[in-house]
Amino acid sequence: MITNLFRKMRLKENKAANYLKYAIGEIALVMIGILIAENLAPTLKGGFSIFEL
Repeated sequence: MITNLFRKMRLKENKAANYLKYAIGEIALVMIGILIAENLAPTLKGGFSIFEL
């Protein structure tokens, strides 16, 4: 009976840890996307020419 309780507690902790890892990963991806967009914004605002490529 006690082993079942500990097993259930471990599963709940594991789910919370997995969710936390997922959430941190999502936040990191969004931040990277924002940084890339900020770096590309001046280039896109000025436009491209064939000679720059």
